[in-house]
Amino acid sequence: MANEEDDPIIQEIDVFLARSLLEKLYLFQYPIRPASMTYDDVTHLSAKIKPKQQKVELEMAIDTLNPNYCRSKGEQIALNVDGTCTDETSTYSSKLMDKQTFCSSQAASNVSRYAAAVYKKGELHLTPLHGILQLRPSFTYLDKADAKHREREAANEGGDSSQDEAEDDVKQITVRFSRPETEQARQRRVQSYEFLQKRQAEEHWVHLHYYGLKDSRSEHERQYLFSQGHGLAENTELIKSPSEYLMMLMPPSIEEENDKPMAPSNVLSMAQLRTLPLADQIKILMKNVKVMPFANLLSLLGSGTDATAVLRCVQQVALLVQGNWVVKSEVLYPKDTSSPHSGVPAEVLCRGRDFVMWKFTQDRWVVRKEVAAVTKLCPEDVKDFLEHMSVARINKGWEFMLPYDEDFVKKHPDIVQRQQMLWMGIQAKLEKVYNLLKEHLTPKKQEAQSAHPLLVSGEQRVNMAKAKVKQNYGQLEKEFQKQKAEMKSNDASARTDVPNIRIKEEPVSVEEPMDTSAHEGLNNGLVNGLHTAQASMDPVNGHLPGGCIDRVAQELKAFVSSTFKKQFVLTLSELKRLFNLHLASLPPGHTLFSGISDKMLQDMVLDTGCKQILVPFPPQTAASPDELKVYALWEAGDTYDQHRQVLLEIFSKNYRVRRNVIQNQLSQECGEDLNKQEVDRVLKDCCVSYGGMWYLKGTVQS
Repeated sequence: MANEEDDPIIQEIDVFLARSLLEKLYLFQYPIRPASMTYDDVTHLSAKIKPKQQKVELEMAIDTLNPNYCRSKGEQIALNVDGTCTDETSTYSSKLMDKQTFCSSQAASNVSRYAAAVYKKGELHLTPLHGILQLRPSFTYLDKADAKHREREAANEGGDSSQDEAEDDVKQITVRFSRPETEQARQRRVQSYEFLQKRQAEEHWVHLHYYGLKDSRSEHERQYLFSQGHGLAENTELIKSPSEYLMMLMPPSIEEENDKPMAPSNVLSMAQLRTLPLADQIKILMKNVKVMPFANLLSLLGSGTDATAVLRCVQQVALLVQGNWVVKSEVLYPKDTSSPHSGVPAEVLCRGRDFVMWKFTQDRWVVRKEVAAVTKLCPEDVKDFLEHMSVARINKGWEFMLPYDEDFVKKHPDIVQRQQMLWMGIQAKLEKVYNLLKEHLTPKKQEAQSAHPLLVSGEQRVNMAKAKVKQNYGQLEKEFQKQKAEMKSNDASARTDVPNIRIKEEPVSVEEPMDTSAHEGLNNGLVNGLHTAQASMDPVNGHLPGGCIDRVAQELKAFVSSTFKKQFVLTLSELKRLFNLHLASLPPGHTLFSGISDKMLQDMVLDTGCKQILVPFPPQTAASPDELKVYALWEAGDTYDQHRQVLLEIFSKNYRVRRNVIQNQLSQECGEDLNKQEVDRVLKDCCVSYGGMWYLKGTVQS
């Protein structure tokens, strides 16, 4: 309180925010000059600017009549720069250094905290600065003088030679074709100093007109430094509560600009992003992410964002593919650009990428070779297209990276219909450009029709099969309980009506015990959904449950046998996936719906003549336990059994093997007359190649 009394308020000044020169006002900082000479007295001959780089060059006249000006030095500099001849290209037409060039550099990257203030009639008017530029003398005329000097020396050396000197011998020129530039090399080239300097040099200078301090145009422009409003009602930025104003003066966390890490010029933080208009925010997000569900896009834009406005903006920069939004090709490949790999123009790249996007509207999977064959683009460009929106799967192709967004499709049927019409138009253009065949236009048949026109993913099909199994299991359980109750009631009535009837019991021979070893562990102790102890006591329709067990074992054995004769090598994970797909294709009420345990499936694999291959996986593998269990058909009954057995023995000692090792081992074990076709056949049955190495099927993903 004592300090406040000692420092009373003398005057209150109204503060106004001027907007007329909001993005046009620059502050120029000149070098220090003698106090007797101000920059207002200097004549500005010309000025030019590069707006994107915020770079300015000013040309000012030098007072050659000033007593401090050294005339002899000025004449010497003009002679070194222009020589003895004077023409329009001369830097100093008066044969005297009578002007000097100043070039600018940015003094601060963030000028949002600076403003120009004008005080008039008890009012303070603030205009935010758009840039602060420091002007320093430019000595490019010295470079020109050095170039003139080198030309004169070259001319003097050339003058001593005889005119009868023979012409230079013809030199052989070697023409070399450079390799296609990789993505890593392109990024290094774009970030290099030479490339940045070249880009800066490509921007054209914009010539400006300079008006002096006392010019009427300058006086007119100075009026824009004052706020055009007549009250605080129009300057809402300055109407803040005390707490908000205190927060602006003292933010919670203050970091010095020098302590902040330097980020690339094309990277924006989320705080900077949210200061942009909504359309620009969505365009930047989609350009960087490329594929995004609508819910994720809303969460990135922050709470309180209007979903309708987001839908309207996202349709301008993205297309709907499988319920998700994929950025448009023309956003990634603007006009007048080309491919960094092949130099193909942006128009051709957009058509090729649109073809990939359209293929994903028809199917979950896309084959890279098919895309390359249709679009006739280089493999690097096709790979870029696929990596934007899909994930590579070994021996399967490229799968769309996001699951089908059924929630968005149900909530916005009008958007979906509009996007389908757009895709119909794109398809018509692609048909004309690529002459698409009928096989390209017809999507693959679906096993089960869904609410959307796309194929169901493998995970969804497995879940559908499991749900179907549970449903059928519940129905079978109810029917069995009903039959069991009826048989118990019939048995009780038979005992009361015919008490003297006895059933002849046949003794069981000790020498011929019942063989149940093949079915031990069936269903984890379950037979048609009942425990074996209970099933052994109660008959079903007059037959023992063992008959049902035999049918289940026969069906399972037939499936396992036929599967391994086609695949030869399978992991337990892949075998379970194929079995679930097999269940999905069976009719309701099939015996295999009784429930098959993992143990029974593995036991049946061993019973059909297969062996488990103990592959020495690397310690750092991230594979699941089911992916670590590898089974192979040991004897198929053909001429290649011995070759496959030798190959499997190799992979029981090595996780991955080179082809020459396999070739040598097969030659030693199976004879020297082994040809390439036989080796290829064995490798095709059991292995897959990846990165120049050979792996057993299903193990490369680990």
